[in-house]
Amino acid sequence: MEKFSAIYARAVKRKGSEAMLQSLLTAPKTHRQLVNTDSSRVLAEMTKKVFQSGFVWRVVRQKWPHFEEVFWDFNIEKILMMPDEMLEKKATDPKIIRNLSKVMTIRANASMLHDIAVEYGSVGQWLADWPEEDIIGLWAYLKQHGARLGGNTGPYALRAIGKDTFLLSRDVEGYFRAHKLIDGGLTSKRSLTTIQQTFNQWRKESGLSLQEISMTIAYATGDNAVGMA
Repeated sequence: MEKFSAIYARAVKRKGSEAMLQSLLTAPKTHRQLVNTDSSRVLAEMTKKVFQSGFVWRVVRQKWPHFEEVFWDFNIEKILMMPDEMLEKKATDPKIIRNLSKVMTIRANASMLHDIAVEYGSVGQWLADWPEEDIIGLWAYLKQHGARLGGNTGPYALRAIGKDTFLLSRDVEGYFRAHKLIDGGLTSKRSLTTIQQTFNQWRKESGLSLQEISMTIAYATGDNAVGMA
């Protein structure tokens, strides 16, 4: 396994200077910031990523203020009270993206978050306490208990919420394949375990977050774009 210092040096060279690379890296929220994250914001980010999946992100961003309006700023208690008929009606509102199956995920994911809050005290506490050493376990939880949060949707939502996570972008996948750390399916249990263990080691070496490491790998590898690391 390559030392992270070598990857970091390569990223610095590609970006022109360490100062330039550092200006591109962003850090996740602190434990305290996550604890104080309102569950409505968690649901909002999950919903945004569900709608962005397979769709033009720019259009979702443009319509997002209307999503907030139509769904009461993603107030979980209000959303859980909506019957199917109301959800179906909201799914026809031209102010939002009219996709009934995706609209139905809003209530389903609100239910998941409500259950988490009941068990752990708050969604923010639950997220903050989940160990980064097993971030793939959190991905699996969202896939199993949430609606349309499998694949990259869950991880991208976590990144937007501020939970420390790496992303399996094309550049990150390309790095792991080029260095023969994985072979087979990217999301197989074997591949994900190897990727998690490798990130854990780099985290110990560097003291950086999974997010910063993930972005550094992307900036050191292949053709990458700012914000997609």
